[in-house]
Amino acid sequence: MSDPASDPRLRSLADRLRPGAVRTVEVVGFDGADVLVRLVDAEGEAAEIGRIPQHEASMRRTGHPSELFEVGQEISAEEIGRWQEGQLHLSAKACEIPALRSFLLALSPGQVVTGTVASVHNFGVFVHVDGEPDGLCTGFIRVPDLTWGWITHPSEAVEAGRRIAAEVVIAETRSGQVMLSLKALKEDPLIRFADQLGRVLTGTVARIVPFGVFVRLAPDVMGFLHLSELTAEPDRTPEQFVDEGEPITVEVTEVDLPRHRVRLALVDGADRS
Repeated sequence: MSDPASDPRLRSLADRLRPGAVRTVEVVGFDGADVLVRLVDAEGEAAEIGRIPQHEASMRRTGHPSELFEVGQEISAEEIGRWQEGQLHLSAKACEIPALRSFLLALSPGQVVTGTVASVHNFGVFVHVDGEPDGLCTGFIRVPDLTWGWITHPSEAVEAGRRIAAEVVIAETRSGQVMLSLKALKEDPLIRFADQLGRVLTGTVARIVPFGVFVRLAPDVMGFLHLSELTAEPDRTPEQFVDEGEPITVEVTEVDLPRHRVRLALVDGADRS
């Protein structure tokens, strides 16, 4: 299985979105579409001034935060960082639905959850995670996290109504979502393919892009052949040398497990110039 935490990009995302401390704040006014608040300490005395940006005010769509809050109102908000010469920024929407926040905080990266696919779109898949508050859909799977294989649309991997098990990448209180991964529960096919480094293989041209060719080498294993392997002429295109579905003989020059990348070199003796 893969470890999402081993991906530095996902680690960076998780660090930025990690839930912050919850503070009690008093609304003191509005700055444009932002909410200005005064932090209240444990004794109920006023402390520093903070800011709730408009996009952190609520999960509901409103024209202006004044439709949600009034001056003098005390609310709970999550700390999200300091900007503008150290001013504290907070998120009210991260605390807007207590049951949702409790559900999300109970989840941790690497945890396996079950659920039902709610809908499938070209940008990803929404999932009803078991145990989520009624009326909400908290799970989301990005297209790259669906499968190790090559797909042109998420519907090739899952369909609405299907029961699934998935690994939690991060549960994010500010968006109210759980980012999930299906492929994390399956072994990276490149792990078993790594011993092919340096070998000459015959694959099939799976996709042609302006800068090269993707070659299917094995089930769920795709390698990349750069245009420079096909021609030294910069004004030529891959379509002038290969067709999709055509067999092609290549050498495996790199198997990069962290980046999930296979680099290829052309060894076919045919003249493609």
